[in-house]
Amino acid sequence: MSTTLTRPSAPATTTEPRKLKRQKPRKTVTDWVILIVAIVIGVAIAFPFLLILLNSFKSPADYNAGGPLQLPTSFYTDGIVNFWNRVNFPEKLWNSFFIAGMVAILSVVLSVLNAYALGIGRVKARTWIIVLFLLANMLPQEALLYPLYFMFKQVGLYDNVWAVIIIFTVIQSAFGTYLLSSVYGTFPKEVLEAASLDGAGRWRILWRVVVPISRPTLSVLLIFFFIWTWNEFLIPLTFLVSND
Repeated sequence: MSTTLTRPSAPATTTEPRKLKRQKPRKTVTDWVILIVAIVIGVAIAFPFLLILLNSFKSPADYNAGGPLQLPTSFYTDGIVNFWNRVNFPEKLWNSFFIAGMVAILSVVLSVLNAYALGIGRVKARTWIIVLFLLANMLPQEALLYPLYFMFKQVGLYDNVWAVIIIFTVIQSAFGTYLLSSVYGTFPKEVLEAASLDGAGRWRILWRVVVPISRPTLSVLLIFFFIWTWNEFLIPLTFLVSND
């Protein structure tokens, strides 16, 4: 009679994966210096706006007594109310939004059409035309005032918001044409040829292929044109004399 001995099996052990703790990167001296410099720059940028807000609630007596840096002794709102009623601020704000918005939209559309013809189309001497657009954008506004004044006076658009819209649409689209024509000049021809083989015409290629691909660039131009037009002063001051 023989007996066989079987070794007892070891109990099964379950091993759970260890959770690794993420170590936060330590701040170095350079990081703290950059943070302090950024805070100082942010405070320096915000300080003039906070000072304007502070002085807008000061009475003339408080301002004369303590200057621009002293806190107001009372909450004075008559100055803001008088300004709001005297200059019709909502109308001025709407005119600014309307002019800047129309210029931004029209300039982008005109830039796309010009750049599509110059960058993708078969226009001869396209390089010289682009240089002319760039030179036109570099002209100082002071040199344009009298010719534009005489022209819009003759056509009856002087002291009209559309005169300002037309002027800035042409100025902004000159830069937009220069930028977009460089972008469209490097556009992959294979994509355009594939769309043409599918039966798409020039207009359909523009609006279905070129514009969707260049949408990020057009968005940047739209924002730039709006901000640049919003910040303009000399031409609106000259051509909108009635202040309506």
